[in-house]
Amino acid sequence: MSTKLRFYEYYDMQKTFDWLFERSKRNGMKGIDLYNIIISENNILLAYRIIKSNTGSQTAGIDNQTIKDFKIKDKAAFIAEIRRKLDKYEPEPVRKVDIPKSNGKSRPLGIPTIGDRIIQQMFKQVLEPICEAKFFKHSYGFRPNRSAHHALSRCSFLMNQSTFHYVVDVDVKGFFDNVNHSKLIRQLYTIGIKDRRVLAVIYKMLKAPIDKKGVQDKGTPQGGILSPLLSNVVLNELDQWISKQWEEFPTRHHYSSSGNRMTALKRTSRLKEMFIVRYADDFKIFTKNYKDAWKIFHAVKGYLTNHLKLEISAEKSKVTNLRRNKSEFLGYEIRAKKNRQRYVARTYTSKKNKKLIREKIKQALKKIQKDPSWKNIREYNAYVLGIHNYFRFATQVNKDFSKLSYSLLYTQYNRLKNVGKYEVPRSPPISYKKFYRNKIRTFKVSLIYLYPLSDIKWRLSPGFNPVICDYTEEGRIKGYKGMRSSIFLEIQKLQYSNISNRSIEYIDNRISKYSMQNGKCAVTGVFLAADEVHCHHILPKSMGGTDEFQNLVVVHSWAHRLIHATYTETIDKYKRLLKLNGKQLERINKYREKCNLTSIY
Repeated sequence: MSTKLRFYEYYDMQKTFDWLFERSKRNGMKGIDLYNIIISENNILLAYRIIKSNTGSQTAGIDNQTIKDFKIKDKAAFIAEIRRKLDKYEPEPVRKVDIPKSNGKSRPLGIPTIGDRIIQQMFKQVLEPICEAKFFKHSYGFRPNRSAHHALSRCSFLMNQSTFHYVVDVDVKGFFDNVNHSKLIRQLYTIGIKDRRVLAVIYKMLKAPIDKKGVQDKGTPQGGILSPLLSNVVLNELDQWISKQWEEFPTRHHYSSSGNRMTALKRTSRLKEMFIVRYADDFKIFTKNYKDAWKIFHAVKGYLTNHLKLEISAEKSKVTNLRRNKSEFLGYEIRAKKNRQRYVARTYTSKKNKKLIREKIKQALKKIQKDPSWKNIREYNAYVLGIHNYFRFATQVNKDFSKLSYSLLYTQYNRLKNVGKYEVPRSPPISYKKFYRNKIRTFKVSLIYLYPLSDIKWRLSPGFNPVICDYTEEGRIKGYKGMRSSIFLEIQKLQYSNISNRSIEYIDNRISKYSMQNGKCAVTGVFLAADEVHCHHILPKSMGGTDEFQNLVVVHSWAHRLIHATYTETIDKYKRLLKLNGKQLERINKYREKCNLTSIY
């Protein structure tokens, strides 16, 4: 179970969210007092806890405050203050920051004050289950449990199984900056947010002034906690409209399966076959022939312009025959290639991304040449692991990265020949061996092996299981079972994380121990995300313990606090959070014994 879901249960909000999800599914949202659910004590405390646990909580808004300046000194006073602010809500100005993009341009990011972020989180928690119940099944961006790889898998499925080899690309110009506020409020009402007090506060959030630019008459600022959810509300209408043209076209007769219904529609109608795959504002519509593709293109362009009030980028919008040309999507390129008697999906790392990777690797090698420190080598390895984790689902990834590695071979050798040794790794750490088992030569710098760029193996992109859902018991169980496959990504995050005042031995052994335990907590056996990982010294350093591999064990952060807890209220708190059984409590007591602490029961 993720930390977020543990917090839901700890603050007794999971049942409420499940109930809202079920009511929304049944179109039963009328008459529900959403505002009072949002300002309930447990929902406010849950929002504070989630904001506090996010790394973004250390980023200041226009008032220069972070979560450290917003600590709850008096719970009752804090809750009263939040409710009082919402009574006559006027959001503080949003701090504007420009984030550089890979194409040389910049993306504007709006950072609300920490107080406004807590309020936005309160709204998001309650609105998300309502919206999730209504969102289209093949939209994958900014949604719990879904990823870009699920969108890629859906594209491959349509190309392989259904021979949809024409793709319609319609690019929305500056989507986040051009969302129509009045239209969005009506969409929220239609989707199930019927409480007018809630809609009034959201409207004020949309109208929050941007520092030095004033109030904006349209757009949702990127960086706001509620913005991703609102963007999906806007484009959900497009998803539903396209799906009702074919995939979910309403029929009088009830068919036993969608396949039977589509077979009947092909036989009895002249409808155009089409399927949409969307990730945030980036989407593709698949169809079977050139003529239909252009008709769909113009229909979608008209719908976006006239119904959603969004402008189209003419130079980026087009129709592509995948049998002849590649189409870019989420950093990949997709194409249909002939294999014997049929066409199959081929996916590649996009040219733009290969160029970007090449430049970043060159810069990283230059940094290591100037300063062969453990920090620079760790950053290099984390970057290589990260791009391997993202692009390993491209069917041609091995060829793409082999060519990339070859093109950088001389650069790497010339940069590192005087600071490292080029060899086949001998006795590398466990974290290296877990992902790089081929005997490929690489540089060893400051006793650390650089991860080889070319050592990457294709992996089948995961299809999304629609049963997985944070708001049903069955969905949570299914989602938990699927978490373990993400160890690759979590190790990358651990390598990026900054730990001050720790030895290189500790930091390296911490990752190796996490890898050896397959990402599982030594106490609960539950898979741990990177932000949940704590590394416990079995024999404390204060008692002569070292940072050696054998003296470390990876546990959940709450289990670690329980191991060292001495106050009764702290022990009770973490016992309630972790819900330990007898065997798990025995493990806690075994570690407490080594710390000369009494057993807990």
